[in-house]
Amino acid sequence: MNLQQLRYVYEVARRNLSVSEAADALFTSQPGVSKQIKLLEEELGVEIFVRHGKRLVAVTEPGQKVIEVAGRMLREADNLRAVGEEYHNEDTGRLSIATTHTQARYALPRVVGDFLRRYPKVQLSLHQGSPQQICEMVLSGEADLAIATEAIADYHDLVMMPCYQWNRSVIAKPGHPILREQPLTLESIAKYPIITYDFAFAGRSLINKAFVGRGLKPRVVLTAIDSDVIKTYVAMDLGIGLIASMAYDPMIDRQLAAADASHLFESSTTRIGLPRNAWLRGYVYAFIESFAPHLTRRVVDASLAGEGSDPGL
Repeated sequence: MNLQQLRYVYEVARRNLSVSEAADALFTSQPGVSKQIKLLEEELGVEIFVRHGKRLVAVTEPGQKVIEVAGRMLREADNLRAVGEEYHNEDTGRLSIATTHTQARYALPRVVGDFLRRYPKVQLSLHQGSPQQICEMVLSGEADLAIATEAIADYHDLVMMPCYQWNRSVIAKPGHPILREQPLTLESIAKYPIITYDFAFAGRSLINKAFVGRGLKPRVVLTAIDSDVIKTYVAMDLGIGLIASMAYDPMIDRQLAAADASHLFESSTTRIGLPRNAWLRGYVYAFIESFAPHLTRRVVDASLAGEGSDPGL
C-alpha cells in the first residue's frame, strides 16, 4: 500500500468513478490507475468499486470506508509537506480560497489586497462556486479554506468558524413604488416580481423562511448565482431585487436605489470552513485574522483541535 494508490482511489471517487478523468487529473495513464487500484483491493482483501465489465459503476460499502480513510491520510500527508515548507520558506507558498461570488466581489477585496502586500511571495488563488462546490473543493484538497454563508454546516469534516453577520436590501429602479413603502413589509415586497439568489446561495433559505412564516408566496421570476447579475436585470426593470446589503453601493449602482430590509429577515452568518486537524501555515492564520479579527491563531487552533467553545461573534 502506498500514498499513490490511495490518491488514485480517492481521485476516481471524486471524479464520479471516471478512471480516465482521474488519470488526466493526476497526469498518468488510465491502465496504470486501474492496475494500482486492483493491487490495493487485493492487498486489503475487499473490493472498493463495483464493476460492470471494465467500467466502475458504484462504490462498495467497504469502499466508502477506504475512501474516507484515504482522504484523511492524503490530507495528513499534505500537512507534513506544509510543515517542511513553513520552516524552509516562511513567507513563500500558495493559498487557495474557495468562495462564492458575493464574498469574492464584496467582502474579500480589502483583505486580499492587504494580504498580497504583506506576503508578496505567496501565490493566492480564488475559486468561485456554489456553497456545496466550495466545500467539496476544500475536502478534496483543491482549496485550503472555504468562505460561505450556506452549506458549510452540512459538512462534518469541516470545522466552521463564524466571521460576520449580514442582512438584505431591496433594490429597484429609482422611483419604483416599493421604495416609498413605509414601513417596508414582506406583504409589499410580495406584490412585485422578485429577482434574487439561486436556492443554494447567500441565505436564500432565510428569505424563503420569512415569506412562508407569513403565509406568502412571492413570485420569484429570475434567480442568479451572483449579485451583479441580479442588479443587471433589476436595472432592466424586470422586477425588484433581494440582495445582500453589502452588494449595493450607491456610488457605483447609480441606476438603482435600495431600501433596507434587515428588519424582515434573520441575519445570515458568513463562516470560514477548514478541514478538521488541518496544519496551517503562518500566512493562512494571518489571512483568516485579517478577514475576521476575532479568529486569532489561538482561537483557530482550538477550533481545529475540537477544544473550547464556538468563538461566536
